[in-house]
Amino acid sequence: MRSLLYLIAVILIIGWLLGVFIYSLKGLIHILLVIAIASLLLGLIRRGRID
Repeated sequence: MRSLLYLIAVILIIGWLLGVFIYSLKGLIHILLVIAIASLLLGLIRRGRID
């Protein structure tokens, strides 16, 4: 599950970078960045927990 979260985060960060430097989509790009950061934080929080 962790690797899936990291994969999603990487894809969203790449999409954000492409949007900022190529397409300049204003609102959507920042939403992608927020989702990517949230997914990275969620992965870090879940990794620290012992199940």
